[in-house]
Amino acid sequence: MSSLPRRITLKELAAKLGVSTATVSNAFNRPDQLSPLLRERILNEAKQLGYRGPDAKARSLRTGRSRIIAVILAESLTYSLNDAVASELLSGIAEVLDAHGHTMLLLSGRKNASQVPGSSSIADGFIVYGLMPSLMLLDDLPLPDQRPLVAVDFSLEGYPTVHIDNEPAGYAIASHALKTSSRRPGIINLRLTKHPCNDRVAPDQELLPADRTITRSRLTGFHRALDEHGIDPTSVPMWNIEENTHDVCAPVIASILDLPDDERPDLLLCMSDRIALTALTLAEQRGLRVPEDLRLTGFDGIAEGQYRSPRLTTMRQDSVEKGRVAARMILGLETPRAQLLHTELVVGDSCP
Repeated sequence: MSSLPRRITLKELAAKLGVSTATVSNAFNRPDQLSPLLRERILNEAKQLGYRGPDAKARSLRTGRSRIIAVILAESLTYSLNDAVASELLSGIAEVLDAHGHTMLLLSGRKNASQVPGSSSIADGFIVYGLMPSLMLLDDLPLPDQRPLVAVDFSLEGYPTVHIDNEPAGYAIASHALKTSSRRPGIINLRLTKHPCNDRVAPDQELLPADRTITRSRLTGFHRALDEHGIDPTSVPMWNIEENTHDVCAPVIASILDLPDDERPDLLLCMSDRIALTALTLAEQRGLRVPEDLRLTGFDGIAEGQYRSPRLTTMRQDSVEKGRVAARMILGLETPRAQLLHTELVVGDSCP
């Protein structure tokens, strides 16, 4: 029986190329350390000789580092990869990890610890994104005093965070919308209530605190603007959306738009572009004119809201940069600290 051909070693490949073993290793693990031309030459030669890169298990045992960064997402992986904001964040994280020879492991916070892949136990660090449905998963990960962690759009006591200026942003867009007099403003929140509610929020409904959800900070900004325009915030009806998808938004928004003319809001302050775009579509289906009959604002600045007509008025956040910042901190390229990124008001046709 013939044996399999012997696998070429890193040392042999380096000798054949006339470079150091460190240079070959950098071509696979730290591409930022080499010129693109040299890296391409090394990778092409390695491919010809069947060399697939340094052994990850051996490297992990030798260095105590796996070069894996785990990203824990609040939602399912399917939702996160299809959501424009989450996918942009992941793109920013991947950009930095790729440039420094690290691999990204995606985990869903909607799983319990027993369902999490075993590879998470050797991750060099964790980036946690969004409102976790439960903190039990985080409790079971090897975090304190062992692995770095950065929280994004979510706060964990004692850990660095990356947020956008949610409260000032909420205030800015609501202030813009209220420059035009509104008789019946309404607010559509995203995951604001402590208990599941895909409906109108009752006055006695318990809300999540600001350290658990960015929605609460945005709502505070809305309320500050309403108050400054002489509108009692407690008199403004609010609805809650449980998931930022068209299918989950649609029934709630349909119930709003089907209210009698003298009860239907003439301004909807929406906590996301997806909510606002769903409202825009359903309003058009009902023959409501935007912005003449109904003015709409969103939040996030996703491309879809700027490509269609009427163009959405929104607050643009740089989700890609948010991912880059989190990745740089987890790799020690930036000092781990609380970082606050700024947003930009984009005035479109839905609320000029």
